[in-house]
Amino acid sequence: MSDFNNPHQNQPVAVTGKDINEAKFAMIMIHGRGASAQSIIGLSNEFENTDDFIFLAPQASDHTWYPYSFLAPRDQNQPGINSGLKAISDIIKKLNAQGIANDHIFLLGFSQGACLASEYAVRNPDKYAGVIALSGGVIGDSINPSEYVGDLKETPMFMGCSDVDAHIPVQRLDETQKVFEKLGAKVQKKIYPGMGHLVNEDEIRNINTLIEQSLR
Repeated sequence: MSDFNNPHQNQPVAVTGKDINEAKFAMIMIHGRGASAQSIIGLSNEFENTDDFIFLAPQASDHTWYPYSFLAPRDQNQPGINSGLKAISDIIKKLNAQGIANDHIFLLGFSQGACLASEYAVRNPDKYAGVIALSGGVIGDSINPSEYVGDLKETPMFMGCSDVDAHIPVQRLDETQKVFEKLGAKVQKKIYPGMGHLVNEDEIRNINTLIEQSLR
């Protein structure tokens, strides 16, 4: 059971794919508001060339990482944000201890999960196998790229979102791209006209391309 200050600690982590002692790559998959670790990890069935992958998905307490919009002041969404970031960090530390380095770890998230994945990467810049943000971006009521420091070392990133998503303004996607590029990531962003708040087949194709390129 988690406590008030660490709501997402000691929550289940869904796991599928290769055993951690045998896996060469890992993908941490972070679900959206109202969803579950089991629902997001099911997306791994759509990915190709992942025979050597372990997939891990942390579960948010009460199925929500933070209470308000990711565009709200960060303090209003604490301790959820920090606890969610720690959940990602805890998994990465476990993977590192098993010999899976950050450059063999993919971060993927949808909606709130995409926001957390993006936020983790820019707050902990390093060479990752890839960052995949589906309908989400960096967190906060305003974004100043100069506040982000470090080097993502040409980490490939894919961003996908609708142009009419009620939760994710296109401006925030543009701001997120600028932050990632400032830190040295190689960003591909695709905006889908009229798409709902969902993951589409073209995004899956782009994720598979990113995975294939990262394995070379």
